[in-house]
Amino acid sequence: MRVLKPFDYFEPTSVKEAVKLLSTHGDKAQLLAGGVDLIPRMRKGAIKAAFLINIQNIPELDYINNGKGFKFGAMARLHSLETAKEIQKSYPILYEAIHQITSVQTKYMGTAVGNICVGTPASDVATVLMALDAELTIAGAKGDRTEPMAKFYVDYLKTSLKPDEMVTGVSLPNPTAGMGTAFLNLVRTHADIAKVTVAAALTVENNVCKEARITIGAAAPTIFRASKAEALLKGQKVDSQIINKAAETAAGETRPITDLRSTAEYRKEVTRVLVSRALEKALERAKG
Repeated sequence: MRVLKPFDYFEPTSVKEAVKLLSTHGDKAQLLAGGVDLIPRMRKGAIKAAFLINIQNIPELDYINNGKGFKFGAMARLHSLETAKEIQKSYPILYEAIHQITSVQTKYMGTAVGNICVGTPASDVATVLMALDAELTIAGAKGDRTEPMAKFYVDYLKTSLKPDEMVTGVSLPNPTAGMGTAFLNLVRTHADIAKVTVAAALTVENNVCKEARITIGAAAPTIFRASKAEALLKGQKVDSQIINKAAETAAGETRPITDLRSTAEYRKEVTRVLVSRALEKALERAKG
């Protein structure tokens, strides 16, 4: 087993202190929340951190609350989100994405924000949050800012965060009347990373699409919104014909690769199938 290389360790008790440490040490520093992804990658040498900043003792980051929309902090554990009644009631696809994670350790130690910040295109949780139109609150040396998740990912394993910035929380808008959502992924076994993940949010009125968000994971260098497929749906009567056309369009927006888990051609075809099924399921829920 590989051992971690020596590093300096910090335990800040405020966001301000954590940001100051990031500003001082730059890209040589890493934030530690749950450590589910970070520690294994450090052991493998994939991440080299000279400074480790543990944010687990920052009280202002550990919250889940309702109000205008739904908000949670950077230290909100996946298990806490999974068992939150408001999540189960108002954001069922987020509950479904977390609930299908088989590792108890991951759910009790891991955080949604940590999952987001890894930047992997294969994150089910991040794919769902983007479909829910999540907005990130980011603290940095120059102050706080917000950013839609749809703009957060810039390349494979790369986010828009600057070296002196950290995500402190996530906010979700209130579900609108007539909105239905759906989450689907394709895995070999439940413990595997998904070959393709799709999340959809449809808002319909009198069977006409008022708004559509289709998010696709593991089929491009980043999780992305299928904007052309969304535009195709908006303002149209939602039926099987338009759903199939939107699914074909979404598949055409992917940029999949061939790897050990799947071929590019298979991922593209699976995207078409999953988008079609997700839209049908979201429509059914919107009507229900």
